[in-house]
Amino acid sequence: MWVARRFMSLIARRGQYGLFYQPQGSLPKLEFRYLNCTCCWRSRVPVVGFETLNNTLSSSTTPCDDNKSLDAYYTSEQRGVILQLLNNAAESELAAVKLLRGRKSVNIVEYRTRNGPFKNLESVTNVPLLKHKSAVIVFNSILNPPEKEKRKVKIQLAKFIRPEVERTWLAEANSIVSIVCGVNKIAWAHMDRGMNVLEWKHEDCHNFLKGTYMASAYLDDISSVVSHLPTADFFVVEKTSISLQNTALYPVMAHMRTVEAMLFALLEPRYTQPDITAPPKVLNMMRTAVGRHFGLMVGDSRTSGAQTMQQMMTESVTQKIPRVTFPHNLLVKYRNSFQMGGRSRGEELCDAMLQAVAFYELLSESS
Repeated sequence: MWVARRFMSLIARRGQYGLFYQPQGSLPKLEFRYLNCTCCWRSRVPVVGFETLNNTLSSSTTPCDDNKSLDAYYTSEQRGVILQLLNNAAESELAAVKLLRGRKSVNIVEYRTRNGPFKNLESVTNVPLLKHKSAVIVFNSILNPPEKEKRKVKIQLAKFIRPEVERTWLAEANSIVSIVCGVNKIAWAHMDRGMNVLEWKHEDCHNFLKGTYMASAYLDDISSVVSHLPTADFFVVEKTSISLQNTALYPVMAHMRTVEAMLFALLEPRYTQPDITAPPKVLNMMRTAVGRHFGLMVGDSRTSGAQTMQQMMTESVTQKIPRVTFPHNLLVKYRNSFQMGGRSRGEELCDAMLQAVAFYELLSESS
């Protein structure tokens, strides 16, 4: 009860010491001023009358003068660039501009479809969701597009080559030897960076898939092939993709893996003190990747590249700048080796050459 009486007595003193009491010497009341800003609200906004606030707003670089249209802040060339994009760009191209991703790009396309092309910059503010301030940001983004971050160029080699190798190592390679293994022979193609064929051969391997598997017999045949291979910066061995679901192909798969392993072992140089910074000498290239590069895949199966090979050999003679340059003696030697409907005695040669071409072309596309 005492507290209640005390509170009532304070109120009875006409607010002298109450909630609204203002002692002498206190700060004067702040007067409110009003700003008219076309880029923010287009209506009067009350702000406290501190000069620092007015100075901050007046120093803004965004156009805020009611007496000028948006067109007045850009040169005729700049207006032309902006209107050219807004009037002609597709929705996907507009979405690449800052603030135009999503509904705004759709609104621009719909607006110009209904009303025709934008005649000036001020008319852009009639587009829903694109008011004065947003329009200015869009215009500036069109005139000064942000630079795309430059990433270090590195091919995702795991997609078609293993092990993964830095692109700089491959780019500095003067030549490669592409190697393809068959059921009774090994073929190779020696090609340089200029897409010039330096050598193109195949060698029969009489001990492949003959009776009981003998590692020493395989080693004799493969060692003979390796001894005839030219020197190169990289040896690219075809990596076959045989389905594990077909059990009838297990012997062929074991054969391919054995030849592949022996080629890696014989071709990879041995160092007394290995340099871990040096690139590998022998690489695997996926057979399916080569097939996709030349459009030879039907589902998961690869068709013959004989027709593609014939076309390349013809272009080497008929075109001034052919896809691949073959020496005359090799054209004469293998001109009948890739006839459609004939025996597949040239399949390994064909595949070795296509692998070499795909290697350099995929490398070029990834740079």
